[in-house]
Amino acid sequence: MTGPDVPGEALFPAELISVPDAGPHRIAEGAVHVPGWLDTEQQRWIVDRFREWAAGPVPPRAAVLPGGHPMSVQTVCLGWHWQPYRYTREAFDVNGRRVLDFPDWMVRLGRKALAAAGAAPETAAGYTPDTALVNYYGEASRMGMHQDKDERSAAPVVSLSIGDSCVFRFGNTGGRGKPHTDITLRSGDLFVFGGASRFAYHGVVKVHPGTAPAECGLDGGRINITMRVTGMS
Repeated sequence: MTGPDVPGEALFPAELISVPDAGPHRIAEGAVHVPGWLDTEQQRWIVDRFREWAAGPVPPRAAVLPGGHPMSVQTVCLGWHWQPYRYTREAFDVNGRRVLDFPDWMVRLGRKALAAAGAAPETAAGYTPDTALVNYYGEASRMGMHQDKDERSAAPVVSLSIGDSCVFRFGNTGGRGKPHTDITLRSGDLFVFGGASRFAYHGVVKVHPGTAPAECGLDGGRINITMRVTGMS
């Protein structure tokens, strides 16, 4: 396998997109899990980008939830800066600086992800995410059941996992309780939810320390990238 021709811009041409080792699996209407979608070369490349983002103008931080409780994950944002219930270009809750632009290669990757999850060709081709929340999970990190509903768009959410495996709980649109499905997300897995599942509650119940493959480039913990369309100008 050959690497990208131009780092950061020519990543993931068609010949570099892996054939998933299992799947895709339909979890609910509009929700699809594609195991092993990113190979280890691609994972290492993204981990290197994560380190660059973390060293950028706005460092990772634990977002503070209403009531003053900080989240247990560290988040760095691209395109738009997310705080609970709003997006801004500048990270007013960190240092007031503008976040890094959303990279073009990630738009292409998002479109390929939708295609891999079985989206209609016109849906995949038109998908143009403009923000990503990049979360780092330590071994004790969790994510409570929540909806991704701060966007003004109902376009699908594309989620990529790298590093330690986790138990991902995917629920329903009516509330945080049952019914829900627990899924093990491993390094390289893709998860897409849109349509009838776009506003389903979901969360991370547990991280399994020491399960990251040595070749992924992450010594420990888990990186989760979620691409979204904000619907904002």
